[in-house]
Amino acid sequence: MLRSTLVAVALSAVAFAQSALPPGPLAMRDFRLQFDPAGTFKLTGEGWPAMSGRWTISGSDITLQNDPGPSKCDGAATYRFNVDGSTVGLDVIADDCKVRMMILDRSRWLPPGSATAAPVRRIVRTAGTAKTPLRPVKAGPGDWPSFRGREASGVSDKQNLPDTWNPATGENVLWKTPIPGLAHSSPIVWGDTIFVTSAISSRGSATFKPGLYGDGDASDDRSSQRWMLYAIDKRTGKIRWERIASQGEPRNKRHIKSTYASASPATDGRIVVAWFGSQGIHAYDFDGGLRWSVDLGRVDMGAYDIPAYEWGPASSPIVWNGLVIVQCDTQADSFLLALNADTGETMWKTDRNELPSWGTPTIVTTPAGPELITNASNFVRGYDPKTGRELWKLGGSSKITAPTPIFADGLHLIASGRQPERPIFAVRPGARGDLTLAKGLTENASIVWSKTGRGSYMPTPLAYKGLLYVLGNAGLFDAYRVETGDEVYRQRLTHPGSGFSASPIAADGKIYLANEDGDMLVVAAGPDFKPIATNTMGEFLMATPALSEGVMYVKSASTLWAIGRK
Repeated sequence: MLRSTLVAVALSAVAFAQSALPPGPLAMRDFRLQFDPAGTFKLTGEGWPAMSGRWTISGSDITLQNDPGPSKCDGAATYRFNVDGSTVGLDVIADDCKVRMMILDRSRWLPPGSATAAPVRRIVRTAGTAKTPLRPVKAGPGDWPSFRGREASGVSDKQNLPDTWNPATGENVLWKTPIPGLAHSSPIVWGDTIFVTSAISSRGSATFKPGLYGDGDASDDRSSQRWMLYAIDKRTGKIRWERIASQGEPRNKRHIKSTYASASPATDGRIVVAWFGSQGIHAYDFDGGLRWSVDLGRVDMGAYDIPAYEWGPASSPIVWNGLVIVQCDTQADSFLLALNADTGETMWKTDRNELPSWGTPTIVTTPAGPELITNASNFVRGYDPKTGRELWKLGGSSKITAPTPIFADGLHLIASGRQPERPIFAVRPGARGDLTLAKGLTENASIVWSKTGRGSYMPTPLAYKGLLYVLGNAGLFDAYRVETGDEVYRQRLTHPGSGFSASPIAADGKIYLANEDGDMLVVAAGPDFKPIATNTMGEFLMATPALSEGVMYVKSASTLWAIGRK
């Protein structure tokens, strides 16, 4: 009798546990997961190895035992599960199978076709302490006001830079200034001032992992940080002032290859703006006075297919006609935001149906009027920057987008480099509506030309003297005719090192390419590939250099360098 009772209780517990998990299919982005009441499961996802096996439950823990499949995934895994209405949550307790854990840890599953409402985002503005009138704008030819300079072109001629320099001996090094912390952000220049950002960890050993690899892991550095903005005299390298924009524990994780300060600052000559993602947007005057701060709340950028994987932000702000504009594409909600540059007040906000993205928006003045171009996964889009109204959209982009749109020879040029799409698009300004190419076509009334399998993953392309240069992470360097897309050459660089993250820049017929290991390659612009020199900086190079009045300002891992003729 007792044995029968125990068996009945055990069977009842199993039935209860099994009924706690919905028997129908569950979805998370492109993944599908199903727990059959008979005790089997199946997990599939586009581009991922399929897994199946058996499952058992003990209380709120579920044990998964794979059938033969992915390497090192034969052992059992244990997860804590939670069922809340139609949502099933899984959090790892123990799992030696990295692929399985990447997908399942901190995952939330819903019936296919279901959607969860995005949390309400509160945008909170705080006035700064500085009240003196802002100085008038005095633009000059040496200004490099945002990532990659004006309109993100990366071009500034009449620099007369040296072909060679040597940080070890000081040859053609005008000065160098140590910058504490970690930052992949690029320097910007206005007048006689350079601005750089950084994030200083309270953990002295904080670092990042350069190189060519596919890991999507987040850094374990969640220690307290100081998010910094520095103003530096461009003639001497002396730090004029430094400000702590934010301080405390990060509100989001960062990729192991990224930093907590990967977005470049921007300026219009009156204010300088730094965006530190979840740590807010902060505007200062040129004397270091805080004008305003805007808290966007937590912004979660990460893997497009696994929402739990956090990589952190990198898109930089831009300043245009009295507006500070940011592209904020997150896992939960995506939007463009325009703030009053003087006060930080919201001028317009445009919601976007987008996956996380990392490219900086670009505003260019075209014959059809000003256009704001954004690069993202679902669509490349054009907007009216005065109102935020969408003008056109173009599908066919990569699932991960990082390069910034550029404009040259009358065309918008947009690239992204994740397989399999890896597109390059050349778009006429003034387009309206959905420009997505029909299957099998490479052009239409608004797309002058396009390519697949040729876009860059991290570096923004460079358009210079009629040619478009596209730099791949692994060191494949392509040149195309801007007007037609015809290939001019394809060259494997001889010094790829750990790969390329910084974007190419150009001056006076020469192109400068910085690899992650610290080598700056100088090559001749034009239809023939001609290497000129290779200069070793002695530190990792992740940031794109700036050009101003005969000097190249190079931000390496821990130093800001001024390179110019002595």
